Amino acid sequence: MTSIKIQKNGATALKKSKSRTNINHFTDVHGLPCIEGIVSSVEETPEPIITKITGKVPEWINGSFLRNGPGKFEIGNQTFNHWFDGMALLHQFKISNGQVTYKSRFLESDSYQANKELNRIAVSEFGTLMMPDPCKNFFQRFLSRFELPKPTDNANVSFVTYKGDYFVSTETNMMHRVDPETLETTKKVDWSKYIAVNGATAHPHTDPDGTAYNMGNSYTTKGAYYNIICVPPTKEKADDTLEGAKVLCSIPSVDKSKPSYYHSFGMSENYVVFIEQPIKMDLLKIAAGKLITKSISDSFSWDPKLNTIFHLIHKQTGKVSSIKYLAKALSTFHQINAYEEDGFLILDMCASDDGQAISNYNIQNLRKSGEALDEVYNTLCRVFPRRFVLPLNVDNTTPLNQNLNNQLSTTATATRTDKNKVFCTHEDLHGEDLHQYGGLEFPQINYTKYNTKPYRYFYGCGFRHLVGDTLIKMDIKGKQMKVWEQPGLYPSEPVFVPSPNATEEDDGVVLSVVITPNKDKSTFLLVLDAQTFEELGRAAVPVNIPYGFHGTFNNCA
Repeated sequence: MTSIKIQKNGATALKKSKSRTNINHFTDVHGLPCIEGIVSSVEETPEPIITKITGKVPEWINGSFLRNGPGKFEIGNQTFNHWFDGMALLHQFKISNGQVTYKSRFLESDSYQANKELNRIAVSEFGTLMMPDPCKNFFQRFLSRFELPKPTDNANVSFVTYKGDYFVSTETNMMHRVDPETLETTKKVDWSKYIAVNGATAHPHTDPDGTAYNMGNSYTTKGAYYNIICVPPTKEKADDTLEGAKVLCSIPSVDKSKPSYYHSFGMSENYVVFIEQPIKMDLLKIAAGKLITKSISDSFSWDPKLNTIFHLIHKQTGKVSSIKYLAKALSTFHQINAYEEDGFLILDMCASDDGQAISNYNIQNLRKSGEALDEVYNTLCRVFPRRFVLPLNVDNTTPLNQNLNNQLSTTATATRTDKNKVFCTHEDLHGEDLHQYGGLEFPQINYTKYNTKPYRYFYGCGFRHLVGDTLIKMDIKGKQMKVWEQPGLYPSEPVFVPSPNATEEDDGVVLSVVITPNKDKSTFLLVLDAQTFEELGRAAVPVNIPYGFHGTFNNCA
């Protein structure tokens, strides 16, 4: 039976949770059910099919819920090694007048086409190294190991928008423009044709006027740089894609040959916040991948001795703040929100004290069962929502060795330790009760109205498994939470859709695709009332769907 739980936290629980989040691992679990079905290959469903509605889907919802993620994990007799490597499968749940149809298409990327044509893994992915063509002779295969790795265009992470167009993206320099109505691939777009970057994140931010910001690395003879990208909001011509994109600034990596990995970044009204974390990428290993038979994921390392650095970049001037905000080693994939208030920048994120989680998502781990699966889960570091508060007005007159946040109602601290350094500690955005749900990931907010602004609510997945197995609504005021859960069901990233003419921040619905790995053809689209977190309805899909990554709602109203 589905359950909705409302958790409330007092001051005592709050104090306990603050110390406990610093522990890398928690009480071991036993007897986790096998979830192999979430990484099983499926066929595409290019024509819309009718779903079976249980309960009621509000008639005011009018649009398409678009999802992206891996959908094919084997090519011929070869299997991808990592969850991030599966071929991109695009999903559309079209909602109109209380009814829902579903369809899906594989992204027609060059990687997908080459794999299908050769019936083998022909392009290297994040955790899978493409082996030399067996049809070539020994000398040709030997020489091929000295070729630089070709970046994949298997854009299986998210749907994003630039200038009103929809794209699917990953973390290389390649995106694909997609028709959100048909899911057909219409154009391949290479960031490096417009600006000097070697890739971009799959999580851009957008200002109210449509101006988009992103980040991408560049590699030069002088070392690695992090680049802040700005894309204008409007097109100059009909087929315009990234025309007018520019690099606002370039930040040199602390380690020239080992830049930090980042999956996203923060953005407030006036600043982009880049988090340089101690997850390092060895560029020499990546370049020599074919020669030493190592994938990109093998070049990642975690150095807990290093500090995390917060870089603030002014969006209008491109100027990088001379103040470096430091924190102890942490890892983060997703930020929740950031905003400015009374001379401070508040940065909320999902973070952990360990940066080795990526390696746990190898396909073989996700397909384990029994004690082997328990062992994988018990080695994971839990991810929790945290708040950092960065004072913006720091100069030579700012006192040393004092908490600059002591006038605020936060336990997050910021202490100027040197001329241009401020060391920060975080405040937990949760109470003790979140620990029983394994932490929280895939955070989402009412983005259109509250991104870069003070806000109260965020939504995410609880992780008592290797993937999300509960949906959580967190109320920052009082740090209370509501939970939706049902045994054997695995909800994906929750996406908030506001009600028409909404006046309250949480007036709307939360959409999530729920996977049933141990039951055939029982996946469904879940619709929750965002205020009460009670189930309104579900739309059952008569096909299997793997667990995906990120999505968006395309409002057709």
